[in-house]
Amino acid sequence: MRAILLAGGLSLLFTLLGTRVAIRALVTKGYGQLIRDDGPTTHHTKRGTPTMGGLVMILSVLFAYFTAKLITRDAPSASALLLLFLFVGLGAVGFLDDYIKIAKQRSLGLRSKAKMTGQILVAVVFGYFALWDGLEDGRGETPASHAISFIREFPALTMPTIVAIVFMMLMIAGASNGVNLTDGLDGLATGASTMVFGAYTLVNIWQNNQSCAIIPGPPCYEVRDPLDLAVVAAALTGACFGFLWWNAAPAKIFMGDTGSLSLGGALAGLAILTRTELLLLIIGGLFVLITLSVILQVGFFKATKGKRLFRMAPLQHHFELMGWAEVTIVIRFWIIAGLCVAAGLGVFYAEWVAGV
Repeated sequence: MRAILLAGGLSLLFTLLGTRVAIRALVTKGYGQLIRDDGPTTHHTKRGTPTMGGLVMILSVLFAYFTAKLITRDAPSASALLLLFLFVGLGAVGFLDDYIKIAKQRSLGLRSKAKMTGQILVAVVFGYFALWDGLEDGRGETPASHAISFIREFPALTMPTIVAIVFMMLMIAGASNGVNLTDGLDGLATGASTMVFGAYTLVNIWQNNQSCAIIPGPPCYEVRDPLDLAVVAAALTGACFGFLWWNAAPAKIFMGDTGSLSLGGALAGLAILTRTELLLLIIGGLFVLITLSVILQVGFFKATKGKRLFRMAPLQHHFELMGWAEVTIVIRFWIIAGLCVAAGLGVFYAEWVAGV
């Protein structure tokens, strides 16, 4: 428990202080955000705002996690290291995307195929080792499972290794792109991510307290390393919370794809490693809603040969074009994110009560 508090506190402090330093450095180098010409005109005032702030969050999480482990003299677990690999790996893909935008002075960075290839490569490596029997613990548990899960595994939905890896790959790509699509207004994705990672910190602590390794029985959770996953989740929560100080409207810095892809990957990783894959659809409901708005917009546009379902997608920009103030949209979407998190935690706890 001490490691959880240390990781969250250190990550928060490091991000608060480190982001200020990063803003100065990025402004000096001229690493500013480029704005799409077809986006809302109100966004043109944001041109030149420092980007790639996700680097600070990544460094903060790594520093906080390993410092907490060092202080508590506890060895890192396989699950936590895999989660950090996924987090940093997707952050590296996002960093390349951001850097190309800045270096070539265009609003689009990596080509879509190159970006997806990078995401798939990281996801496949993560999936392979998450299911590798060489990482089994003393109870024979690998970090991830071959079975699809909601709050617990569905034994009837057990998949072959290749299919399970493909399923994880789709989850990781979906979650990382979902956070990326949400990151369109000042503080929106950062605030929503803070809530979701906070929820997973609680889920991991509860799973540890009711672990089958500690309290065997029908209601226990067959999850490997839940307490160490809580340490990483707490570090992620602290990093997002600290970054929000600088990212809230009017934003002094943007996380860029470096931040959004890494955070989305961490969300999917937590869902996979905690055996709560489908529960992520509820807890991360805001990201799902915004992603669906893009899918519906594209599908409707093609089906009707040019007509639009929304004024603009993702969904937050639709409300901008309706005349809503940016701060109003962000706060109301935060409320939706909070309700989704509350609903997800409620379902998680209700299932345990019913199981007892």
